[in-house]
Amino acid sequence: MKIKNHLCLFVFLSLCLGCNENVLKRIYGNETESELIVRALSIHKKVLTLDTHADTPLRMIEPGFRMSDRHDPNETGSKVDYPRMIEGGLDAIFFAAFVAQDIRNDKGNFRAKNLCVQMIDSILSSIQQNSDVVGLALNPEDAYSLEKQGKRAIYIGIENGYPIGGDLSNIETYYKKGVRYITLVHSSNNDLADSATDPAGPEHNGISEFGSKVVKEMNRLGIMVDVSHGSDAVFYDAIKISKAPIIATHSNARSVTNHKRNMTDDMLKLIAKNGGVVQLTMLSNYLRDPVPNITAEKLKKELLSSIKPIDQMTTLEKETMRKRLNEIDDKYPIAPANLKNVVDHIDHIVNVAGIDHVGIGCDFDGGGGIDGVFDVSQVMNITIELVKRGYNEDQIAKIWGGNLIRVFSEVQTIARKIKSDTSL
Repeated sequence: MKIKNHLCLFVFLSLCLGCNENVLKRIYGNETESELIVRALSIHKKVLTLDTHADTPLRMIEPGFRMSDRHDPNETGSKVDYPRMIEGGLDAIFFAAFVAQDIRNDKGNFRAKNLCVQMIDSILSSIQQNSDVVGLALNPEDAYSLEKQGKRAIYIGIENGYPIGGDLSNIETYYKKGVRYITLVHSSNNDLADSATDPAGPEHNGISEFGSKVVKEMNRLGIMVDVSHGSDAVFYDAIKISKAPIIATHSNARSVTNHKRNMTDDMLKLIAKNGGVVQLTMLSNYLRDPVPNITAEKLKKELLSSIKPIDQMTTLEKETMRKRLNEIDDKYPIAPANLKNVVDHIDHIVNVAGIDHVGIGCDFDGGGGIDGVFDVSQVMNITIELVKRGYNEDQIAKIWGGNLIRVFSEVQTIARKIKSDTSL
């Protein structure tokens, strides 16, 4: 197992480098680093470990891609599969059916819904084909029951409300297929809400009138409202509109790293008051300040200035452009964020919002992956770093899954109350 190999490698290197026990105890108190790692891995094994955001369904719809195979992330780019979930000790995960924003008309909405359903069906098919190691999770308690069976729990979410189109009934369709959270918006504005990163700026000044109806329908059904990617106004609107606590499935702290996608201290305090949770993500640009890459940026600018506008490109031309941009990144890489950056954000959120309002949402297969947590097989390193910072087992249990499960349970309780009140 990878966890055992991790420890053995550390002990071997310690001996080779002459790191004696007295040196290590001076660093870690009465506990050597090897002892700390053993303790951390024991905690990691005991607590429920839940990642709220992975874009792996984009991989699942690729011909020939099998979640039962162990993929090399350096060769294929794949960050999640079932063997590596087991290696990393990850008990549960939300696979997000992500549909990029496109034309907002009947034709575009139809394509978006079909793609969303295709990805959801790919998740369900993968679960069925690998029922000996994973199971579909629909409710908070399912993660624990599947863990007792020795299986990984697979939850389903939707990233970007675009596949809802203009039809509220689509939300219940997705719910019945297993969807338990919806990210209202992505990198561009849609009919529901404004994005934090749309270059055109706000369109609705928060959540639209239709988006408000979507939030209320999600409350009725018991689907968690995810505000990641939304503008600041979307966050504040969601807090006001939603009768249930809200979540941010993959967002960080803006006071630590000044990025529009991160949450301000005021937002963190409000989400604590709301009873919600912020799930920390493993994207370098959200974890540490941007690192200048002058050569790469110059080459990208030259490339983009030499090609036609993207809306005039064919699919092949777009793929060629993306490939050339990736080649530039590969040739002139910048140092990724690391575990210290991750726990710096956790520390800040705990200090501002409290231990009950932070979790983990790595965004693997959607850009997530840092030094030390490059793929799902390395998520136990987050626990090791938390233990190094002084977090105890109860606190780590909350961060890794307990907080999200608490919110999920509250969302379902409120949904039952709404349905009960409606039936009177």
